[in-house]
Amino acid sequence: MAQSLLVFQSLWAMERRQPDGIEQTLDEKLEKIIAAGFDGVSAEWGDRRLAQHITSTLKPRGLSAEGVCFPKTIDELKPILEIGTETSLQHLNLQPNARPRSIKECVPILEGWARLAEQVDFPVYIETHRDRMTTDLYFTLDLLDELPDMKFLADLSHFFVGREFAEPVTEENHRLIERILDNSWAMHGRIASREQVQIEIQFPQHKKNVDLFKLWWRYGIESWRKRAGADANFVFTCELGPQPYAISGPDGKDLSDRWEDSQVLRGIIKDVWNG
Repeated sequence: MAQSLLVFQSLWAMERRQPDGIEQTLDEKLEKIIAAGFDGVSAEWGDRRLAQHITSTLKPRGLSAEGVCFPKTIDELKPILEIGTETSLQHLNLQPNARPRSIKECVPILEGWARLAEQVDFPVYIETHRDRMTTDLYFTLDLLDELPDMKFLADLSHFFVGREFAEPVTEENHRLIERILDNSWAMHGRIASREQVQIEIQFPQHKKNVDLFKLWWRYGIESWRKRAGADANFVFTCELGPQPYAISGPDGKDLSDRWEDSQVLRGIIKDVWNG
């Protein structure tokens, strides 16, 4: 077997949140994702019955799931790992929902989560995300200095808008992002500008941002290929979130069709993967 790319769709991104108030049921969302040819879904994984239902829908089709969790303490991870074991997760995406203000306070929490993760047979990745322990790029790099084996799930949109990099991005800032990517084992797909965490990827004025993220994603994939096993899977999750992530117009509607954009994004990452 060879290394392969799996492209997931976020269930959170399937929420419409439009003025008409119409929302699809969970089963309708799952069937839509499956019919579109995605390789799996990303969903919160703290509810056992919900996780079991999603798994029972995906598994007969040969698809899998990325679980998402938000533990505040070491012990809060334990029941989520139990659910993940019962449902054969592809991997668990941990958003570190603890916010100590010093590296010294953070390290024991991360080490505790790492010890628990060693007890399960699926990977547990730490997501780079605003309003989490990893909210700041520099702070996260300091954590990496202390824990060089930490495995990230990279959502670079948060760092780009959080640091509001000057454009063109300097070589120094490229190197900082590459340090994150060299420890990243999966990605969430969203494209940001300096000022907005999620922009419309098909608008022509945003092409420069799409090109920038393609550059970073290509580096991250090439780095992963060197570290991962010969038959490993790399998961890229399309996560174009609903409002207020999505920008709306005066009518309260999204400025673009996020479902269509997700499928365009899938094509972009496949092109990046194929080089």
